Amino acid sequence: MTSEHKAEPGHYLYAIADAVEGHPGYGAIGINGAAVYTIALGPVMAVVSDLSEKRLRPERKNLSAHNGVIKTLMEETTVLPVAFGTIADSNKALLKILKTNRATFVEQLDLVRGKVELGLRVVLDVPNIFGYMVGRHTELAEMRDEAIGKQHGLSQNDKIEIGRLFDHLLKQDREEHAASVMDVLGPRCNDIKLNPSREEKEVMHLACLVDRDKQKSFEDGVFEAAKQFDNNFAFDFNGPWAPHNFVSVSVAA
Repeated sequence: MTSEHKAEPGHYLYAIADAVEGHPGYGAIGINGAAVYTIALGPVMAVVSDLSEKRLRPERKNLSAHNGVIKTLMEETTVLPVAFGTIADSNKALLKILKTNRATFVEQLDLVRGKVELGLRVVLDVPNIFGYMVGRHTELAEMRDEAIGKQHGLSQNDKIEIGRLFDHLLKQDREEHAASVMDVLGPRCNDIKLNPSREEKEVMHLACLVDRDKQKSFEDGVFEAAKQFDNNFAFDFNGPWAPHNFVSVSVAA
């Protein structure tokens, strides 16, 4: 008679946090409704739930559960968020991750302890961005008018040259606008990161590391910075979030 060896479930990782002795866990709020608990090693702990799958699809329900756990953790402590879909095959593998990366985890926790990430997105709220830029920049208007006035109309080369100037001026405007906003917000933040614009009308996409108890000061700064801009610009600030843009959590074993 032979006995079958039951495979050990994997551990799905949500975050790394300061170790808390005898932590009771967070209840059944994890992926697939699994219980979320902690595994500690020295000064750090991993926040995990059991998972039998070796890979996890980025479906809405899974992403929602992952982000929900991070949000719950933030109400209690400072966390280093782990990228979605990170799975340790066994308890031994998870402990090895904690041991190998312990010093880095402690260093990064010290960096963001007591702080949250707040975001600011500014977009051009105009029906036609090229028309807006033509009205703003004389040199672009002149190049367009000169090209249109040619006997045979716009050539492919004309379109390329106009496009290049448009891109250059848009980049220049974005840099100037971002600098003016960061001058106002800088004293209210521990750090600011300017992320690449994700679409043509996006003027800036800022991530700001702010003391948890100074979020109101940051919001006041956003309103102050917005006064420098006309109604063509829409300001949208959001958060608080875990400090995704200010930590880099490697889970290499």
